[in-house]
Amino acid sequence: MKFLLVLLLLILLFAGGAAAWMWYGITKPYQGFAAEGVFIDVPRGASSRHVASVLKTNGVVRSALAFEIYVRRHPKRTLQAGEYFFDHAMTGREVFWKLANGQVYQQPFTVREGETMFDIARELEAAKFMRAGDFLFAAGDPALIRDFALGAQTLEGFLFPATYELPRHPAASELTAEMVHKFKEEWKQIASPSAGESTDEGDHRAVNRIVTLASLVERETPKPEERPLVAGAFENRLRKGMRLQCDPTVIYGMERLGKYNGTLTGKDLSFDSLYNTYEHGGLPPGPIGNPGEASLHAALRPARTDYLYFVANTQGGHFFGATLAEHNKNVVKYRRLLAGLPADPPPPPPPPPSPKKKHGKQYRGKAR
Repeated sequence: MKFLLVLLLLILLFAGGAAAWMWYGITKPYQGFAAEGVFIDVPRGASSRHVASVLKTNGVVRSALAFEIYVRRHPKRTLQAGEYFFDHAMTGREVFWKLANGQVYQQPFTVREGETMFDIARELEAAKFMRAGDFLFAAGDPALIRDFALGAQTLEGFLFPATYELPRHPAASELTAEMVHKFKEEWKQIASPSAGESTDEGDHRAVNRIVTLASLVERETPKPEERPLVAGAFENRLRKGMRLQCDPTVIYGMERLGKYNGTLTGKDLSFDSLYNTYEHGGLPPGPIGNPGEASLHAALRPARTDYLYFVANTQGGHFFGATLAEHNKNVVKYRRLLAGLPADPPPPPPPPPSPKKKHGKQYRGKAR
């Protein structure tokens, strides 16, 4: 009997010690990693034992066994796959909930309105997310929009400008898919019948045309209030069979072939490219950048005006004209502003007053 009591006491002491050890291992903060932090990758389908071992090996948790036991006590929660970053001491319990809630490491990456896929590729490489070539390869495949924008040659125009939360090394194909998905979500709102748009959303050729026009509008003016005016002027020129003569289309055609050095010259306006709207009538064969919401709205609903021309006003906006004579006057205004002069010359001085005639008294003698 005495032996059994001793044995029971030992079991209780052992169980109590194990519970205390378990409690200590899961509730007390632990930091066994370097001061700069540590990245942990949780593969898809990894067992709790494997994850616990990785966390212990990298100094994130105090005890792999304690962590595994804690995971098993929460069978309804799954450790989410992904890459996690640990930069301060955490308890095993906090580590578990971080993984169970999928708080993976992400960094913001912003695609600005009007940027081309070449711009995006360079910025991704500069931020060390991926090689520029990898992104351009993925963006060059229009499969994601083949049933949405018939005739599109690449994903240019459909990589919606927004801020994306990215892991350290995203897959290019997954990133382009996320950008296109964002575009389609926004397009449903912009082109919905409730927004007053009559264009048939099922007309896939119309989608590509509208996005192409919107990309020109985006590159021509940074002012949202001007975009319907620019879109209207382009539509008026297309209706009259006039060439668009849009400088950004020339730049884009050169950039596609690696010929653009940052400066557009008069000679470049004759550059041999289907995107050159000085040399070819109509819209270019596809978008020349990725337009934002305001430009898409403008392309769907251009302003109804007589404008055919516009020229910069040196303040981010433009002077608009309906005739060539008006346009030439606006060009003079632009040149005066570049020279630091007022847009309009001062009015001529008033003419000098005409001299007043002096009327003296006349003496009329009486005739004799």
